[in-house]
Amino acid sequence: MNPIRLPLAHIRRSALLVLAGLGFGVVVQAGLASLASAADHAPATTNGFVVRGVRVFDGEHTIEQTDVVVRNGRIETIARGAKADGLPIVDGTGRTLLPGLIDAHTHTYGEASRDALRFGVTTELDMFTDWHGLADAKHQRASLDLVTKADLWSAGTLATAPGGHGTEYGLAIPTLTTPAEAQAFVDARLAEGSDYLKIILEGGSAYGHPIPTLDKPTLAALVVAAHARKRIAVAHVATEAEARDAVDAGIDGLAHVFFDRPADPAIVAAIVRQRTFVVPTLSVIASTSRTGEGARLAVDARIKPFLASDQDRTLNTQFGPGAGREAFLPNAMASVKRLHDAGVKILAGTDAGNPGTTHGATLHQELALLVAAGLAPSEALTAATALPSRLFSLDDRGRIAKGMRADLLLVDGDPTKDITATRAMVAIWKNGYAVDRTPPAAAPVGSTKPIPADPVISDFEDGAISVRYGQNWMVTTDQLIGGKSTATQTWEANGADGSKGALRIRGTIAAGSLFAWAGTMFMPGTQPFEPMDFSGHTTLVFKVRGEVHDNPRDYTAMLFSGPPSNGQPATARFKATPEWTEVGIPLAQFSGADLVTVKGLAFTAGMPVGDFSFEIDDVSVR
Repeated sequence: MNPIRLPLAHIRRSALLVLAGLGFGVVVQAGLASLASAADHAPATTNGFVVRGVRVFDGEHTIEQTDVVVRNGRIETIARGAKADGLPIVDGTGRTLLPGLIDAHTHTYGEASRDALRFGVTTELDMFTDWHGLADAKHQRASLDLVTKADLWSAGTLATAPGGHGTEYGLAIPTLTTPAEAQAFVDARLAEGSDYLKIILEGGSAYGHPIPTLDKPTLAALVVAAHARKRIAVAHVATEAEARDAVDAGIDGLAHVFFDRPADPAIVAAIVRQRTFVVPTLSVIASTSRTGEGARLAVDARIKPFLASDQDRTLNTQFGPGAGREAFLPNAMASVKRLHDAGVKILAGTDAGNPGTTHGATLHQELALLVAAGLAPSEALTAATALPSRLFSLDDRGRIAKGMRADLLLVDGDPTKDITATRAMVAIWKNGYAVDRTPPAAAPVGSTKPIPADPVISDFEDGAISVRYGQNWMVTTDQLIGGKSTATQTWEANGADGSKGALRIRGTIAAGSLFAWAGTMFMPGTQPFEPMDFSGHTTLVFKVRGEVHDNPRDYTAMLFSGPPSNGQPATARFKATPEWTEVGIPLAQFSGADLVTVKGLAFTAGMPVGDFSFEIDDVSVR
């Protein structure tokens, strides 16, 4: 059978950009809620107000005890004793007013921009998304209307080699192989609405899974082509060697700090000489190192009340053990310190859209990681405000100054001394309008249909591959994201414990994908990816046996759940021996899964490369 081909809308908003970003290519609740109430700031029907007696961090410097007047969505006056002229008054005592935050590395889709705004991130610099939405993004950011989303600048479609990182996501990705193609490629991206160029220089060596990448002449030609159109070019790198090649080609910025080793003096000197800026994305690197930073952020009392349910789930996930190394984060932190000490411009960006991260909230974590890496709190704040504004030519934001757009964040305390004070958000304004911080409601129990009371999904006793409810078992492989693994499934006689039959899945795991898999998938709804309620059940039970090949492997059960923006499946490992074994996996073991909205269940093989064969029987959810 052919590998499963998912609906494109689902691909774009789930498996794509979550599986896709992988490898790059991480007070009291009631008190906070009351501080953010309508009584504490101007209602959303007006875009003018005055903040009295507030400490101002203007993007670079601190002004103590002043007033800020906002009128018609722009900053009018910054002066002690400024006239209010009937505008609503906001008490700034003991508080700090900041420019709206700018996340300099995201992947924006679905509700992501709304999530970002709820945490004071008023602008996102996207590093790869579907270009079809860029015209709307340009229209929003040019206006001062009341909006519910952060503004967006984007690279749109990235530049990569055939089969390289970026081609595995299900979107149609144009690629290039020669320097002669560079100018036409850049011009096509600008015609689509891209604001800058992102170039993939990722050979997979950091993860031990080689993949194609651009050669040096094509890389250099892309940088020249972008500069010819007066656009900046940033590079996705993972290793110091890739960073060196990008800098030698004249790259303007690195979209990640390299993490295979700490920066040596030669690469630091090269980055300084080229005046290349760096967006470290320490939060996502922390997720590859499995440090649990996202989970700790999710329980911060200043953050938790405002997280949507899918944000909470993604913060509590992280990359699998094969996707990173414990040393990645320490290496990256050491490199950031050395680069910062040498005067390299550091920008705050999260790579939100990946496991262990979420839009908006994770930028506050990124600020803390930058400070831990050696930046002063005020320097970290500049990295999320004035500096990205200047380097990406966002002329009307990132600073608190006369005439600037009134994208503002009011917090309790002084984040120039304690960077975590950015999390104590009192009020957020976008275009001068107060932002509603109410998170979208989670799907309540009973809002989706429960699965049948009969716990059995399949017992394969009818001589066929069949199910008692939902969509039939379908082959799924990494060909969905550009990989080369293969699988077939067949009904086989003589199942577990003398039963009539079982489902056999056999195939080959192939190199060439950072996240290789092949197996079979079941969807419990009457329509593909229709959510079903599993909350009345506790355990996934099945019988399994498998052939032992030269390379012993674990197998993975995957549970897909939640809204479309949460495409990362919750997983649990199991083994398949030559003898039939019953496996019981508590559903609670699928960390981050929403049992009210289960959309799919898969049994898959993964790395190492090679052949596999396993059988399943008597699959049930009890």
